[in-house]
Amino acid sequence: MPNWGGGNKCGACGRIVYHAEEVQCDGRSFHRCCFLCMVCRKNLDSTTVAIHDAEVYCKSCYGKKYGPKGYGYGQGAGTLNMDRGERLGIKPESTPSPHRPTTNPNTSKFAQKFGGAEKCSRCGDSVYAAEKVIGAGKPWHKNCFRCAKCGKSLESTTLTEKEGEIYCKGCYAKNFGPKGFGYG
Repeated sequence: MPNWGGGNKCGACGRIVYHAEEVQCDGRSFHRCCFLCMVCRKNLDSTTVAIHDAEVYCKSCYGKKYGPKGYGYGQGAGTLNMDRGERLGIKPESTPSPHRPTTNPNTSKFAQKFGGAEKCSRCGDSVYAAEKVIGAGKPWHKNCFRCAKCGKSLESTTLTEKEGEIYCKGCYAKNFGPKGFGYG
């Protein structure tokens, strides 16, 4: 029997998507009614969709699940909120592993050109442009760009560097600042 007016298979339900009801995203087709956030089930469109490993999310759920964590990454009054998305089915990640000192200072132009992406100064894994932060002249993942002592997230304007490692100004002052009478 001929397939009259048939189309691609839906990326969510697997049934045929006819052109009149088709939404395309990331090279895949969806029914309009199937083009929903994987977590909160809100309807999506081209301005609200975020993709991770072939899964579609609204920008809010994507940010809670895969975005940067820690102080300073909230918006408005949301910075006072302790919601980590558990009610949306997002499992909180385990506590971060203890600090591993910098072991890979490989930032040579040769390595960048022929050896793939630059390596993160904290974890040693490849750092791609979308997740790269430059601090103390070296590349870091956004999530690795933290104080070596307290783990606080840093910005390029709030860090201090000593012997290839980065610190917040408070930890740097406590550990490497002047000592003695009058230096509290």
